[in-house]
Amino acid sequence: MNIPSNPKPAARSASRGRTKRGASPTAERPAASSDPTRDIAFDILRGVIENRRMLETTLSRSPEARAADTRDRAAAHRLAAAALRHLGTLTTALEPFLRKEPPEPVRAALLLGAAQLLYLETPPHAAVGTTVDLLRRRGLAPFAGLANAVLRRVATQGPAVLEGLDQERLDVPPWLWTSWKHLGPGVARAIARGLAHEAPLDISVRPDAEAPPEAERLPTGSWRLPAGTRVTTLPGFDEGAFWVQDAAAALPARLLAVQPGERVADLCAAPGGKTAQLANAGAVVTAVERDPARLERFKENIVRLKLDVTTICADATAWTPDAPLDAILLDAPCSATGTGRRHPDALWIKRPRDLEALTEGQDALLSAAFRMLKPGGRLVYAVCSLQKEEGPDRAAAALRIGFTADPFQPSELADIPEALTPEGWLRTHPGLWPELGGMDGFFAARFIRPA
Repeated sequence: MNIPSNPKPAARSASRGRTKRGASPTAERPAASSDPTRDIAFDILRGVIENRRMLETTLSRSPEARAADTRDRAAAHRLAAAALRHLGTLTTALEPFLRKEPPEPVRAALLLGAAQLLYLETPPHAAVGTTVDLLRRRGLAPFAGLANAVLRRVATQGPAVLEGLDQERLDVPPWLWTSWKHLGPGVARAIARGLAHEAPLDISVRPDAEAPPEAERLPTGSWRLPAGTRVTTLPGFDEGAFWVQDAAAALPARLLAVQPGERVADLCAAPGGKTAQLANAGAVVTAVERDPARLERFKENIVRLKLDVTTICADATAWTPDAPLDAILLDAPCSATGTGRRHPDALWIKRPRDLEALTEGQDALLSAAFRMLKPGGRLVYAVCSLQKEEGPDRAAAALRIGFTADPFQPSELADIPEALTPEGWLRTHPGLWPELGGMDGFFAARFIRPA
């Protein structure tokens, strides 16, 4: 497994947090009151660690999460994300205070408590007390004393433990760190530094609208607001003035360079940011999405943005347009390892063997796109992945399918020249723009179907 686990029993200073006969003063406290934030965060973390379930899946499917108010859901997301963002470091930091590996649910609770103490600046009495209460609510009262003792020691000794750790290396699964060597010397560490911070909120603004006054314009034309900003409360949201889209995610559609009136397909279109870019550029857009639930959310976004787009619920590998297309944007399903700033769970859920199935699907979509395009038609292939298999290797596969490369020119990326590779591809990663707050990792390449 790539998810860290606690070490085997070791001969070191430790505390079990127990009193005589296995009881503890903490375990004898009355039943704890409800705490939706920590209950939901606990479920999220267990879903990732035990079941490799995405964070957002728990938020969307858990009855408790659905019933919680927006504020509790947001707080739970932030807490769980902090634990996942520093999962390797937190696991290692807990080691000196444990004699043996606790059950997975208890470990999840300890990780949440330690994250609050070491990264979220939660007062020690609150972090310890709420973790103990969490265990009691979840039928894990026999471990309440352990949690009380361990977290009290983390509160006092944990910062010193952190000082001796290579946190950047620990918080990236080893197989990913090794795989990122293809990006160049020092890039893996730069990515890790970017992943350590909560991502800001980026938006793309409709050409005829204004950005919220508190937003800052980025060199590439996107607008940025601080992490934790609630987009639905911003002026202009209800009127469809803008949509959420990471600055890096906005680049592939721009590089397709659609012209007014061109017939364009956005394959795998949800959640809709790239479709919005294409439609606002004047293209006649057909958005294809196979997941009905994602398509419904896509339609809600398109209605809010007041765009005229044709939507198709279909597998893009099987769908055929009425006539050959001028251009296609293919943002293919992928490992999403470039989105770790926003989705730290993605780094711990994916495994090397997952790439085989993903690349097979990407090749099938590339072949389908070739069939859809008219001679001379353009394709931009993109993935929010940092993996060579899903980026450069798929560009090579596109050439084998019959596409001709159409490299991006320096003038097209003059506002972010560091993202242009020697091959003429786009490559962004979380280590870029550290002074501005970073960006997601994307690969994109452009191709022509020969005449």
